[in-house]
Amino acid sequence: MKSTMNFGQRLYSFYAALSLEASFPSGVQVMNPYQRPETLQCVRAFCERYYGDENQRVSIWGINPGRFGGGLTGLSFTDPVILRDVCGIETPFGTKQELSAEYVWSVIREFGGAERFFSSFFLTALCPLGFVQEKEQGKVNYNFYDDPQLFRAVKPFMIETMQQQLALGLRRDVAICFGAGKLQKAFEAINKEHSFFERIVALEHPRFIMQYRRKQLQDYRRKYCSTLENVLL
Repeated sequence: MKSTMNFGQRLYSFYAALSLEASFPSGVQVMNPYQRPETLQCVRAFCERYYGDENQRVSIWGINPGRFGGGLTGLSFTDPVILRDVCGIETPFGTKQELSAEYVWSVIREFGGAERFFSSFFLTALCPLGFVQEKEQGKVNYNFYDDPQLFRAVKPFMIETMQQQLALGLRRDVAICFGAGKLQKAFEAINKEHSFFERIVALEHPRFIMQYRRKQLQDYRRKYCSTLENVLL
């Protein structure tokens, strides 16, 4: 029987069921924001607002959620301030901000706003759950490709969740990668093995731009928007 749920409802169900158990390197912990009811409440509101239809979307893949963005809100490249001030969705997560989220949402604004953007695109990550590592100064973000042992441990989970997200109703002809270095290499290797997409278009990672290319922000925003327009042609 065909599902009566729309894209947003299927996506919410995907998030609510996420769980990862693996043997992690010493000091590395998984972040699963979807275990918090307050995160799921934000995710449900976002899915209802922007994904409540059956549009075929182009998927945009980041690395894995960070502590102050998706690790709190459950939404890729979206921090609590953006969720509240831009999307109008109240959160209990304070005023934490994330550089990558700031940049991505500046692109969304330039592209024409959240309604236009999310009607055609879906923000996600190769690993939909993030990681932290214990350091002397406290917990820090840890990317899945920072440690070969971690990558091997979570790769089956990554592949399974990519398959699940594709089944939600994503376009297979093209995907966008927010990362033109290690992430692109990892993404292309996985895609070569599993043929998820016909082609992958890579852009410089938002955090790299915000940290090292601030003087060229407008140039990068134009490049991002041009890429978004071109994949929709």
